[in-house]
Amino acid sequence: MNVSPLLSFLQGFRLPREQLPFSENEIEAAWRAGWLGEQPGLTRTPRSWRCMRCGNDDPLRFASFPCARCGSDCAYCRKCLSMGRISACTRLVHVSLPLPFERHEAPLAWQGELSPAQAEAAMAVQQAVLDSRELIVWAVCGAGKTEILFPAIAAALEKGWRVCLATPRTDVVRELAPRFRQAFPRVPLAVWHGGSDERGRIASLVLSTTHQLLRTYRVFDVMIVDEVDAFPYSAEPMLEYAVSQARKEQASLIYLTATPSRAWQRDIARGKRQAAVIPARYHGRPLPVPAFEWCGNWRKRLERGCLPQNVLVWVLHRLEQRKQAFLFVPYIDELEAVTRILQRVDSRIVGVHAEAPDRAEHVQAFRNGLVPLLVTTTILERGVTVPNIDVAVLGADDRIFTESALVQIAGRVGRSVAFPDGDVRFFHHGKTKEMVRARRHILRMNEEAKKRGLLRL
Repeated sequence: MNVSPLLSFLQGFRLPREQLPFSENEIEAAWRAGWLGEQPGLTRTPRSWRCMRCGNDDPLRFASFPCARCGSDCAYCRKCLSMGRISACTRLVHVSLPLPFERHEAPLAWQGELSPAQAEAAMAVQQAVLDSRELIVWAVCGAGKTEILFPAIAAALEKGWRVCLATPRTDVVRELAPRFRQAFPRVPLAVWHGGSDERGRIASLVLSTTHQLLRTYRVFDVMIVDEVDAFPYSAEPMLEYAVSQARKEQASLIYLTATPSRAWQRDIARGKRQAAVIPARYHGRPLPVPAFEWCGNWRKRLERGCLPQNVLVWVLHRLEQRKQAFLFVPYIDELEAVTRILQRVDSRIVGVHAEAPDRAEHVQAFRNGLVPLLVTTTILERGVTVPNIDVAVLGADDRIFTESALVQIAGRVGRSVAFPDGDVRFFHHGKTKEMVRARRHILRMNEEAKKRGLLRL
């Protein structure tokens, strides 16, 4: 019996047995031959259950139903139900044979030059990958983290290792894909996100949202997690579990972040975690430091259909200068209100948020210079790069704007070597600790970069 289509379909993934589009005879034959492994969908814990697909062990996220398959009231996981039901009698199936591999000779076509700080970090990443170790790359926004990875990825591909770069947000995956295709033109690349046709295709190099890793199992020799501090990864243990299941047990694990948590910063300072720190951008200019500007009770003004005068002046000045800008606001209803007001000033201004169906089109129009100002929520705090922009936050005192979010927002400005400066403005009704910490974080990195001689002042 030919079982190769089954192995080809399942390779690199772990799926419920009932989701396999093959006959029971084919599955049984492969299992008897030792080509397949099985695990229970749920395992017992002292408190309740644990879902082996998503890692959920919260008793409140399990329920039961009368199961026709096992003939009893069967527990199931509600947390990952949208991917198909995992119940106590579910069997998760994976291929137990080693995955085929392909060595790629001289896979890197990128001809760019790394700055001294980048080169030092790139060497540390490459060594961590070759040694199958864990490493944090703590690099400021605009330091060129992607390019730092290229030598390590090339070294892994030459060995025939499979590499995954995972990130919490679809926008970041879309932005990275063309850069990786250009850097590694002869290497099979698969891009996994919610709207991708390449989901489910295993390749030597995979760019994926962390959500898409939930179905993979022990497939990657090198796992790189970008924006590890970003929502939803930072707030969702299920995604950390997905990463742990997708990588091989001896795989290297590289974390990329511009804003590590305070706990990680303490661990790095005490030597408990290894890190490569890059406090300066590749072009050697200081990070733009946010200016705080009081704007009064902006929400009350918004209810009356207008913006604080100094916020409006800031916007008008950008339009007069013909300089593109981001205006960040806390929530969607406020975004819609601000956008309506500003469209009376310039009809080309648009707003984007996570639920906007035309988000990708608006962002691309902004990149193309067709949109002068983009009103947005924190969905675009990272991952979108435009060469010459200013940034403002309306309501920077709102609790949604954490130190991490504000540092990332400020990091949109001055990333280009041709335009290394710009204005970062935090409009507020009262300064918060997070605002102060964000500015202190940026000043501290500038000071560290100056001490290490990385700035061209």
